[in-house]
Order: sequence, then structure tokens, then C-alpha cells
Amino acid sequence: MKHLVVYAHPHPDSFNHAILETAVNALEAKGHEVVVRDLYALDFQPVLKPQDTAAMKSGDIPDDIRTEQKFITQADIITFIYPIWWTGLPAIIKGYVDRVFSYGYAYAYGEEGIIQLLKGKKGLIINTHGTPKEIYDQMGMTAGLKITSDIGIFDFTGIEPLEHLLFGNVSETLEEAVRKDILRQIEETINSLFK
Repeated sequence: MKHLVVYAHPHPDSFNHAILETAVNALEAKGHEVVVRDLYALDFQPVLKPQDTAAMKSGDIPDDIRTEQKFITQADIITFIYPIWWTGLPAIIKGYVDRVFSYGYAYAYGEEGIIQLLKGKKGLIINTHGTPKEIYDQMGMTAGLKITSDIGIFDFTGIEPLEHLLFGNVSETLEEAVRKDILRQIEETINSLFK
């Protein structure tokens, strides 16, 4: 299987980067082909500009958007790995969705309503956040994050959401035992989802 991992964290020594490495290593150990798009390392431009939409309407897709769309088109599985900031997606990955999952590429509208143009693909999302999981669960934020990303992005465009892992209380002071347990859970999830 061909996997596209879209990764968004500004610090190469972050726990999110350890999650990325764990996911990639688990997939490659099973013989899967993996492409990583590290949005910060790429210096991806997240701002959807008027010239972007004008160019796309005329069929002249900007080069950086076309490049990312090619990676999505070639992938069977799309995995997003990013931290939750201010109860949402970091600007760089939100901008990636705004620009790359564009009308006419990822979705369209027809007489019957929404046309999902990325059908046949599957998706996985892995998130960390600093708030304890119990608090996010109690306030409905965990469910809200799953709705906005799993349904609002993946399902909306036809990508079948397979799993959405959210790990709370993650900070620089994360205990080593907890860190190892989270990475173990990620490896186990990947091993169970992808044979």
C-alpha cells in the first residue's frame, strides 16, 4: 500500500516527531511505501490567496498545490499527524487542507449534492494535546475534534476514516513510561489496521 503522511510540527525534537518516526517505521517494517510531507520543513505556504482561487478556477493550479495533490492522488492511505492547538488544527495544516483539498479536486457539487472525489482512500489521524484527555472528553472536545476532522475533512471528500487517536496531557515533561506507552499504542494501531 502507498501511504502519504502529512506531518505538522515546527520542532524536529518534538514528541509529535517521535510519533511520526514510530508510524513510518511500523509501516515500512510491513513493506508499505511511505511518503512524508513535513509541512514545516517544506515551508508550505498555508494562506489561500485570491490568486490561488482565480488560478484554480481557470484550470491553472499553482505548482505547490499541484505537487501535494499528486501525492494525495497516488496514496491509498492518508495519515495526518499534528498537535491540537487552541482546540483545532495548527494553521499550517489547516491551510494545507484549505489549499490542497480544493473544490474540483477533493470535492464538487452536483444535482445530488456533494460529490466526493477522493473515494477509495482511507485516512488515519494522530493528535496530541496538552489538556488532560478526561477534560476534553467531558467538555465534548474529543467528539468535536473527531467530527470536524474525520467527518468534516476526510468523510466529506470521500476518504474513509479508519481511526483517530487523540493523546492528552502531552507536554515537554511527559514521563518516559507514558511516552513509550503512547508510541506502543500507535505501533499496535498501525499493525492492526495495515497488514
